Amino acid sequence: MDIRYGAPFYLVIILIGVTSAHQNVLLLLADDGGFEIGAYRNKIVQTPALDALAKQSLIFNNAYASVSSCSPSRASILTGMPEHQNGMYGLHNGVHHFNALDKVKSISTILSETGVRTGLIGKKHVGPADVFKFDYERTEEEYSVNQVGRNITNIKLFVREFLGESKKKDQPFFLMVSFHDPHRCGHITPQYGPFCERWGSGEEGMGLIPDWHPIYYVWDQLILPYYIPDTEPARRDVAAQYTTISRLDQGIGLVLKELADAGFEKDTLVVYTSDNGPPFPAARTNLYDPGMAEPMFIRSPDPKSRRNEVTYSLSSHLDLLPTFLDWFNLSYPVDVAQPDTNAIDEQPPPKPILTGKSLLPLLAAEPPTDPDQAVFASQSFHEVTMTYPMRAIRTKRYKLIHNLNHQLPFPVDQDLFVSPTFQDLLARKANNQDMRWYKNLQLYYNRPEWELFDLKMDPAERNNLAGKPVVKELFEKLQLKLRNWQELTNDPFRCLPGGVLLDTGEYLNNATCFDLGQ
Repeated sequence: MDIRYGAPFYLVIILIGVTSAHQNVLLLLADDGGFEIGAYRNKIVQTPALDALAKQSLIFNNAYASVSSCSPSRASILTGMPEHQNGMYGLHNGVHHFNALDKVKSISTILSETGVRTGLIGKKHVGPADVFKFDYERTEEEYSVNQVGRNITNIKLFVREFLGESKKKDQPFFLMVSFHDPHRCGHITPQYGPFCERWGSGEEGMGLIPDWHPIYYVWDQLILPYYIPDTEPARRDVAAQYTTISRLDQGIGLVLKELADAGFEKDTLVVYTSDNGPPFPAARTNLYDPGMAEPMFIRSPDPKSRRNEVTYSLSSHLDLLPTFLDWFNLSYPVDVAQPDTNAIDEQPPPKPILTGKSLLPLLAAEPPTDPDQAVFASQSFHEVTMTYPMRAIRTKRYKLIHNLNHQLPFPVDQDLFVSPTFQDLLARKANNQDMRWYKNLQLYYNRPEWELFDLKMDPAERNNLAGKPVVKELFEKLQLKLRNWQELTNDPFRCLPGGVLLDTGEYLNNATCFDLGQ
């Protein structure tokens, strides 16, 4: 059985020693969360609930998002397909009709059709509704996103309601609790602080979240990651972020307590991860590691499963849907519709290919090291004005990024642009001051078509090796693998920037590239 990336997906059926009548899944998702967790050796931020969960889980040290943007990442998690395959190319927006394709299957609809009760509490931010329909929804479509995504008391009560109803119905369940922390607050409500760290804190005019006990951090005592400028505004920004990470952590503790109190702890697979990297320069919306490397824990109720251990196997968010199907002993539904023989040139859609793999085998044992193992990433938009398609392949040692729109400057999303961190970078640039950053803005904005990094020798991805004769063979090997993945997943951008896609039809299954230089 081949479960490597880039191979067609074959479902791995492994049931790991659970004796309950039902098997359930709890997916805990942070919003723009990174490795600001004690379990990942951050010695400043206080995350006791996440640290406790990590000790009961298999900890992933090489987990990656398939896209570094909110809605596309959520859609990829829920469909098992990269954004260019599922159609959720950018942030979900009804005005510009940024939705996934109507015929895509999501984990919520697949499970609902097989008798598993599905629930989503918190930030949804994907569409259309028919594709991402949950049996129980408490999201920003009904409430303020802060009330369902940051008010951990509300989240606790919604979880209690869902679990209570699931027990009465005697159904297995899939529950996704999607926190809005530690996402930036943005420019709409600046009174709450850059990360909404004051919202619900009990300060005058800020309201009160009864279950939240705010933790505050001293900006000049932080240890910054390499990709954040070492400046006072950036340090204060990170201190505010840490406060909301502590709120996220306390919320996760409340949710896990509700799970245990309802009697589901011993038959529920618990997964924690984040949709994409933190909202700082070189992180979110980038395919550099700060943008696509993600924290991830998986806790199995099977006492024989690995706990408080680390896996170094490369893993992707595209693996989560196959993992959930595996857990419920289900196969991915395939459309077997036949062509209309009376129609001219009509062909059936190709069977959807999932390039992810189930992660359940990792809970039993670490696989042999495979130097050719790879994960893939695909980014097309963030906001509708941020047209900057990128594709990437990452092995344990190397990363190749293809910047399809390299002729234009890299766009900066509005939340980051108005942030204290980025505004300080702009001011320092204007005043010819030391940027105190590992990059400069000129290189950040203007990128070459290809970027190749040796992550062992250059983990900060500063030295682009693309075009150097010494890596010609490696470059061509990674380039071919990336191209094959794009073909396998019907990437409509796969001919860019030097060609156009011809004879696409409805499903792109007969498409070929025509070189514009010919």
